[in-house]
Parts: sequence; structure tokens; C-alpha cells
Amino acid sequence: MQCTDPISDLLTRIRNGQSANHDVVSVPASKMKISITHLLKEEGLIKDYRCVRDKKQGTIKIALRYKDDGDGVIRFLKRESKPGLRIYKSKDEIPYVKGGYGFGVFSTSRGIMTDHQCRKLKIGGEYVCSAF
Repeated sequence: MQCTDPISDLLTRIRNGQSANHDVVSVPASKMKISITHLLKEEGLIKDYRCVRDKKQGTIKIALRYKDDGDGVIRFLKRESKPGLRIYKSKDEIPYVKGGYGFGVFSTSRGIMTDHQCRKLKIGGEYVCSAF
């Protein structure tokens, strides 16, 4: 089946896997999905990820992270820019997610990075998603 918004599919699979208390979630791979998954790992929202290459597209195996009481670490994961309505922010318009406790993911001319990195480098880009 053809997916019209692969980034939204990635975020939905992570949310659904966490609500079903799965340990690992499989997602079809792409460079942008790998970059977003890497940022989620750096920010501590997932345990780890691994790219499994095959003769086709490949898959990303994402190990989800849970608290001691069994609740998921990810409380908020939202797609901001959609294929039908792209959202671009300049360096001065970059929003603070949850008052600075969360982070936004931006696609810039220097690659995929968080809102904190964008502010530090003073660059803007497409506002892909936000997480908390």
C-alpha cells in the first residue's frame, strides 16, 4: 500500500506501539526517518534504533522506552508540517515546544535538527514535527 505521508506514518507507528506496550516497532526506512529517529534517541525518547538493510527499502527497528511504572516516555508526538500544508519558520519564528521542555524537529539546509540547534545556528526551515 502506498503511503502519502511517510513521516506521519513513522510517528503514528511509534505512538501506537507505545500505547500497546510493544518493545520494538518496525518502520520502512528512509534517510529522513532515520534522521528523525536519531534525534528521538539523542533526546532520550526512545532506547535505541537499528537499520536493517535488505534488497528493497530496508526497515528501522525502534526500541521504545518506558518509565518504571510502565507508562511510555513519549507523551506528545505531533506532525506539524503536512504534505498539503507545509509550515516553514524563519530563525526568529521558531516556537518553543511545551515552554522549552519539548523539542521541535526542523528540516534545514544543513540537515535535520532540533529547534535548540536551529536557534544556536540561527537558521530556519520546515517545521516537521514536535515531541515532548
